[in-house]
Amino acid sequence: MTLTLTMTDERRDFVAAIEDFCRREAGTREQWLKLTDGGTEPHNAELYGKMAELGWLGVAVPEQYGGAGQSMVDLLLFLETTAYWQVPIGGFATSAITAASYEKFGTEEQKRRVLGDFLHGKVLAVSMSEPGAGSDVAALACRAERGDGGWVINGQKTWCSNAHLAEHILLVARTSASGDRHDGLTMFSVPAGADGLVVRGIETMGGREVNDLYFTDCFLPGDAVVGQAGQAWRQLMAGLNLERMILAGLMLGTARRVFDDTVAYVRERKQFGRPVGSFQALRHRLADHATELECTRLLVHDVARRIEAEPERMLPREASMAKLKATELAKALALDGMQMMGGYGYAVEYGMERLLRSTVVSTVYGGTSEIQRDIIGKSYGL
Repeated sequence: MTLTLTMTDERRDFVAAIEDFCRREAGTREQWLKLTDGGTEPHNAELYGKMAELGWLGVAVPEQYGGAGQSMVDLLLFLETTAYWQVPIGGFATSAITAASYEKFGTEEQKRRVLGDFLHGKVLAVSMSEPGAGSDVAALACRAERGDGGWVINGQKTWCSNAHLAEHILLVARTSASGDRHDGLTMFSVPAGADGLVVRGIETMGGREVNDLYFTDCFLPGDAVVGQAGQAWRQLMAGLNLERMILAGLMLGTARRVFDDTVAYVRERKQFGRPVGSFQALRHRLADHATELECTRLLVHDVARRIEAEPERMLPREASMAKLKATELAKALALDGMQMMGGYGYAVEYGMERLLRSTVVSTVYGGTSEIQRDIIGKSYGL
């Protein structure tokens, strides 16, 4: 299923260039296996570096910091297209999310250093979750205390995507326990390899993606604070809509790929003397999938365009709707695709099991579907 939404010639050329690159660099199963070390590594640094040289990583980074200065729509097109082609640049999403926080709240020196590294192909990560603080981020307990002219960090973080690849980790830690539990949280810029930081991988269905972080008397200089001390909660809320839109774009592209792979299979696979896709049971299911996919695409792109028109608007309800709809649809399509492909859907060779693994987790990270529904419901005063 190709992109059918109205686009400017410039954006159409942008998408065509990305598609051509993806087809050439990672278009075959053999290429993908090589780039991912047999499917175990979601991020390929060499391929990522080539995209950095083309200037695509900085599609939404302001021109004053070396980026292209484009809008949410352009970022969405990049995410959707690369996800459709299953290009192993798993470090991009967390990097774009983290870069936006530095851009909005960092000092000029932090912006130049961190955004510059991002544009040159370095990975960034953000660390919020803890063993006792997942959806309830305000419950986090990792502490940062003043000492020796800086800050001393102690505690554990978990589920930190791409920390093992990251050049910089944006850490959220508690600097004060007084008052409202949403107060007293602070963002810190932690360099890779900082003394007192240990990164340990968590094996998952998708390979090496997430990590535990252990801080033991990890010293950070005073200028490591990103934004205002004690104001991280407000800073986080300002960035969550971007995170949700990024995940919506990724899963929209993945859902399109699931649909196309399923259709290609049922057209060719024959049982009882004819293609299985010609049986009404499958044909009607795919008709429903196509309709849902088009509705989802219209929703996600509409929200992106509204953000493009008014960048300062938060649109929390709409961003949550986009994330909820795109991730739930991608998961549902992958499960149904596997069912329609039968045993071949379960086989590694055909790729549907890989698509299923990547979609199942999408309804959990970046705020679970239950959290998105709660945000949407509360927006109506419920």
